[in-house]
Amino acid sequence: MLIYLIAGEPSGDLLGGRLMAALKERLGDGVTFAGIGGEGMQAEGLTSLVPMTELSVMGLVEVLPRIPKILRRVKQTISDIETKRPDALISIDSWGFNGRIHAGLKKRGSAVPRIHYVAPMVWAWKSGRTKTLAKVLDLLLTLLPNEPAWFEKEGLRTLHVGHPVIEGAAARGDGAAFRARHAIHPDRKLLCVLPGSRHSETAKLLEPFGQTMALLAKRFPDLAVVVPTVETVADEVTQAVKSWPLPTLVVRGAEKYDAFAACDAALAASGTVTLELAMARLPAVVTYKVSPVSAFIATRFLGLSLKFVTLVNILVDEVVMPELLQDDCQPDKLAAAVEHLLTDEAARALQAAGARRALEKLGLGGESPGKRAADAVIDFIRQRKTKS
Repeated sequence: MLIYLIAGEPSGDLLGGRLMAALKERLGDGVTFAGIGGEGMQAEGLTSLVPMTELSVMGLVEVLPRIPKILRRVKQTISDIETKRPDALISIDSWGFNGRIHAGLKKRGSAVPRIHYVAPMVWAWKSGRTKTLAKVLDLLLTLLPNEPAWFEKEGLRTLHVGHPVIEGAAARGDGAAFRARHAIHPDRKLLCVLPGSRHSETAKLLEPFGQTMALLAKRFPDLAVVVPTVETVADEVTQAVKSWPLPTLVVRGAEKYDAFAACDAALAASGTVTLELAMARLPAVVTYKVSPVSAFIATRFLGLSLKFVTLVNILVDEVVMPELLQDDCQPDKLAAAVEHLLTDEAARALQAAGARRALEKLGLGGESPGKRAADAVIDFIRQRKTKS
């Protein structure tokens, strides 16, 4: 069985790697892979057609300069799929890129079964995308339990498989070992800073984060900082933190989870990592910033309207993790919010309790989402082959 997978960003690469591991557990040597992915998927045996970093971009304005290259990659990927003729195509998140792949294959009359993993947030904006997905997909796998109903009404077979954060390593970090490994005293306050996994995120956040560190250095002169990062932005993050006034350690890979366990609080870009922080019981301040033009277009013309952007907050419909977005992404506000978590034990405990309630809604304590996704894919492929 040949499975073609496409991930366009680190969170999708994480999903893809876990799905591949589960497929290998189920099928052994009976499965091979092709497609596009990052470190996680490559570790499971994928040779990426193109560097995933070329697809990792966020923000309407930020995408514009890359459109010609992205469109060339779409054409190249479709050609590769048609050449390899896999038993199924599984795209993961990144609908802006992957949607073009599915539409292009359908237009060409390709018989390759088309599966997408992670539903666009139609419950938050652009609900008309339910029809778009139903026209080009054969199967949709969702992370949230409320999502299948949105797509099933359009006739698209949709299965909820659960959120992979609940099976990750975020809750199993060794904080004491991390501190010992990096000579950080057990009583020293340690802040985890996560400026994003895309260039478009780090470009907006590294400067205000550096200014925030300068303010915190005045309040906590003994504070240390750890910055977990990923391949896509490692170079620019490493360069930027050199000017920060606090001792700052940059780490990559699985050491991130030990860092979470070692830290007292976090300052993070909004994204999947906030769920990992919740799993690690690490209290966090969440922020995000895109260009003013991107923000205006998203709210005015694309109908983006959310009470919260952090999934933990959305799931329980209350502020568990404080959000400082766009104009509120200011060093003084960020520093004050981080200081509150570093000094108020009650606030930390309250956030941990709220995060736990959110994670239970994602299936914490249930069956592995990666295995559920793998079973859904295998069953779907076998049913298609039986019918043909």
